[in-house]
Amino acid sequence: MLRLSDVTSAPIPFDPARGQHALASFDGLPQNLLALIKGVAGCSPYLEGSLAREATWLRAIHDQPLTDVFIDILKIEGDSFQTLSDNLRIAKRRAALLIALADLGGVWNLKQVTKALTDLADTAVQKALEFLVGAEIARGKLPGCGPEDISQAAGMVALAMGKMGAHELNYSSDIDLIILFDESRFPAENYAELRAGFIRITKRMVKLLSENTTQGYVFRTDLRLRPDPSVTPVCVSMEAAERYYESVGRTWERAAFIKARPCAGAIDAGRAFLERLSPFIWRKHLDFAAIEDAHDMRLRIREHKGLHGPIVISGHDMKLGRGGIREIEFFAQTRQVIVGGRDPELRSRETLQALKDLSIKGWINPAAASKLAVAYEAHRLIEHRIQMIDDAQTHIMPDDIAKRARLAAFCGFTEREEFEASVIAHLETVHEITESFFASDADQPERPLDDYGFRNPEAVQALMEKWQDYAALRSNRAQRIFARLQPSLLTKLSAASNPNEALIHFDGFLARLPAGVQVFSLFDANPELLDLLVDICTTAPELARYLGQNARVLDFVLGQEFFQPLSNMAALETELAVLVDGADDYESVLDTVRIWVHEQRFRVGVHLLRGLSTATEASGAYSDVAEACLKVLWAAVTNNFSLRYGPPPGKGAAVIAMGKLGSREMTVTSDLDLIVIYDADGLEMSTGQRVLAIKPYYARLTQAFVSALTVATAKGTLYKVDMRLRPSGRSGPVATSLSGFISYQNTEAWVWEHMALLRARVVTGSQSVIVSTKSAIAGILDLPRDQGKILVAVQEMRQRLAQAKAKDASSPWEVKFGQGRLMDVELLLQAGMLIKGIQGFRRPKDMVGTLVRAQWLSASEAENIIRALELYTILQQISRLAVEGGFTPEKAGRGVMSLVLKATGKNSIDILLTALQTAKTQMLEIINRCLPKITEAENGKTKTSK
Repeated sequence: MLRLSDVTSAPIPFDPARGQHALASFDGLPQNLLALIKGVAGCSPYLEGSLAREATWLRAIHDQPLTDVFIDILKIEGDSFQTLSDNLRIAKRRAALLIALADLGGVWNLKQVTKALTDLADTAVQKALEFLVGAEIARGKLPGCGPEDISQAAGMVALAMGKMGAHELNYSSDIDLIILFDESRFPAENYAELRAGFIRITKRMVKLLSENTTQGYVFRTDLRLRPDPSVTPVCVSMEAAERYYESVGRTWERAAFIKARPCAGAIDAGRAFLERLSPFIWRKHLDFAAIEDAHDMRLRIREHKGLHGPIVISGHDMKLGRGGIREIEFFAQTRQVIVGGRDPELRSRETLQALKDLSIKGWINPAAASKLAVAYEAHRLIEHRIQMIDDAQTHIMPDDIAKRARLAAFCGFTEREEFEASVIAHLETVHEITESFFASDADQPERPLDDYGFRNPEAVQALMEKWQDYAALRSNRAQRIFARLQPSLLTKLSAASNPNEALIHFDGFLARLPAGVQVFSLFDANPELLDLLVDICTTAPELARYLGQNARVLDFVLGQEFFQPLSNMAALETELAVLVDGADDYESVLDTVRIWVHEQRFRVGVHLLRGLSTATEASGAYSDVAEACLKVLWAAVTNNFSLRYGPPPGKGAAVIAMGKLGSREMTVTSDLDLIVIYDADGLEMSTGQRVLAIKPYYARLTQAFVSALTVATAKGTLYKVDMRLRPSGRSGPVATSLSGFISYQNTEAWVWEHMALLRARVVTGSQSVIVSTKSAIAGILDLPRDQGKILVAVQEMRQRLAQAKAKDASSPWEVKFGQGRLMDVELLLQAGMLIKGIQGFRRPKDMVGTLVRAQWLSASEAENIIRALELYTILQQISRLAVEGGFTPEKAGRGVMSLVLKATGKNSIDILLTALQTAKTQMLEIINRCLPKITEAENGKTKTSK
C-alpha cells in the first residue's frame, strides 16, 4: 500500500533557505520525503506553517498506508460545539497537508486528490449535521424526533453541488450546498416548528464550518444555489423546491443539478428528490436551446469579471477566464443538458468522465475531447498550486514575475518561460474548441436576395415577409436565432435544383412549426441538419410539411445509428419495449410509442430519399415499425385494461395483420388493416374488479387497442385503423371468437375475403390463440375451390374497382388503381394462389415464382410482372412520401422527379412515362389471358359469387 515515504518526485524549491529551515523538525525521514518537504516549504508559506504545526504527527504517520491515515483523519468527534469545531479544523489541516504531500510527491493523481478533498467535506458536513440535530433534539426543539433520527439528520439532507457534487473539490474550494428537509416525514401540525429548527441548524452549521478561528476554518460554505436565495430561507422543504424548479427553474439550474449529489443527512430522501427532479434536469428532447443559455451566461460572467480581451498570463483567471476551467465544464455540461435526457449514460457528474462518454457516443470529436481533458488536468494542477501557496481561494495567475517563477517551480518547471508557454497553449486550445461550439455566426454580413440566385427575388421577399407572422417566430429569442440561420439557410436553398420550389416547400415546413426556439437552436448547432431539411424540401415537400408538425424527430437524426442500416423487427420490438418499460404511466406509454414511431418512420423516409434503402426495403421497414408498435402496444393495452376488468378470459386473443401490413408492403401513409380473434375457452365472464361478459370484454379491449393506435395525444397520432376485413365487415363485432371466425370463413365468406386471407399474418397476442388462428387460416385457405366461381368473382371486383376509381385511374401516373396497375396485378396473383391451392406467400413478388411453378404464369410473364411491380412500388413509395394526393410530375416538382428517375433508373420523365404505359399494357395482356371475360349470362348467374 502507498505511503508518504513512497514519494517519487519533488518540486524545485523557490526559497532554498526557508526550505532548509523546515527540515530541522524532520531529521531521520527518508531522503526522498525530506526533499519533498524542503521543496514544499520553499514554495508555499502556508504549507510551511502546516508542516511546523504538524511535524510530530507527520513523523508518526509517514510510513503508514496513506488510506489508513486518511481514514483515521476522518474519525472526527466532539461532545461540544467548541470541541467539534476544533477537531474539524485539525482534521482539515492534517488532511490538507497529507493530500498536498501525496499530490506533490506523485503518490496520488488528480482524481484521488479531488476525491480525498471531497470525502473530507462530506464527512465534515455529516458530522456537523449530526451534532447540531442531536443538540436540537435534546432541547426538544424538533417535535417527533428522537436519538434514532440523528444519523439521518431528522430528515434534513445536504445536496453537494458543483465541484463537491462531482468529487472534484480543489485545494481551497468553497463548498456549494443546498439544504432541504423532507416534510413528508412529519405530521402537518409540526411543520412550522420543525422548519424553524432546521433553519437554525443550517445557520449554525455554516458557522461551524466557515468561521475562521485560531485553529483556522473547515470549509467556506455557500448556500446561494438554493431556489430563489434572495427570498427563501437557508433550509427549504423538498416540496417547495420541487414546485420552484418545475415552474420557474432555469437552464443554468438544470446544468447545476447535473453534479448534484446527496452528501450528508437523509441520503435516501435526497436521492428520491433528485429522481423526482429528473424530468426538470433531463428533457426527453435534444435541448439545443441550452447552448445559447450557456453562452449568455459565459458572456455575463466575462462582463461581470472584466474578462475580455486576448489571453495573457499576467492576471489571467484560470477558472473563469478565456480558455479556463469553467469553459471546459460549461462545454461538457451543456452537451449533457442537450443529450442526457435521451441517453442516461451521458449523465456523469465528473467532467473528465463526461468528456469521455460524450466522445464515445459521438457527441464530441474525440480529438477535441482528448485536448480538453489534457488541458483540464493541467488547469486543475495549476489551480491547486496557486491555492496551496497561501491557502487562498484564488484562480488568478500572479502579476509579479517572481511569484510566477515560484508557481512555475511549484508546478515542476525549471523555467518560467516554458511554464507560461505551456499554460498559454492550453488556454488557447480550450478557447478555440469551446468558442466554436458556443459562439454564433450572428455577425456575418447580410446579403441582398439578388445574390442568392432565386429566379424572382421580389416573390421570395414577399414570401419571407410572411414568416414574421408564423407561430415559430413569435418570440424575440426565436427571431434572433432564426436571423443567425437565415443567410446559411438561403445559401443552401439557393443551391437546390429549383431554389424557388425548395423555398416554397421550406415555407410549408415553417408554417406548420408550432414553436421555433428549440428547432432553430438545433439547426444552429448542427448545420448538417439544415442540409437534410433543404434536401427534404427539395425532394419530399410532403415530408417537409410533416416535419413542421413533428419537428422533434430531428433529434433522432443526430444519433449514431440514424444512417446505419435499418433495424429488423425483432431489434425494433426490443428497443421499443425497453422505452415503454421506462414510462411512468399509461399515458406516458402512448406518448413514448408515438415519439418512437414518428422517429422510425422519419428515418425510413430519409433512407429512401438518400438512396440508402430501396423502395422494397422501405416497405418492409415501414411494416416492421408498425408490427413492433402493435406488439408492444397490445401488451400495454391488455395490461392496462386488465387492471379494471381482469386478465383476458379463456385463452386470450390475437391480432391478425391484413393488407399491406400482412404482406409487409406498407408505405408511409398506409392504414393498418386488423382483425382481432379471441378464444374464451368456454368461459362466460371475466374476473376483474368490474366483471364483463365475454363478448363485451373483448369488444372493449379491441376498442381500447384501436384507440391507443388512433387517438391524438400531445405527441400526435400513430395510424389509421381499418377493421372492415373482419367477418361481416362493419356490421360484425369488432372482436370475433375463433369458432365464429372459422364458421364464417367456411360458410359465409366471399371469395375476396379468402383472397384477403392470403396476406394475413398473426402478429401478436396470446401464444395459444396465435397458434390456433394460424392453423384456422391455413385450413380455410386449404379448402377445395371452384375455379369458375373465383374467376367470375375476381372479374366482378375488377369491374367495381374500375367504376369506383375511374377518376384516379384516368391519370397516366397512377400506379395503384386502374386496369393493368398494382391492384389489378394483385387480384390476378391472388386468384392464381386460390385456384392452385397455394398459401404461405404473402407479397405479390413472392407469389410470382410459385405461380410459374404451378403453371399459372409463364416465365416471360413472370419477368414482366416482377419488373412492373418494382416500377409501381418505387413510384408509390416515393410519391406517398413526397407528395400529398395524386402524383404528377408538375405537382411533384423537379426535386422529386430527379429522385424518382434516379430510383427507377430512367433518364427522363418521358422515358419513365413510356415505361409505365408499357408495364400497364403488358399486365393487362397477362390478366386478360388468365382471367377470361365474364359473359352476360355468367355475370347474371354469379353476381353474388361467394
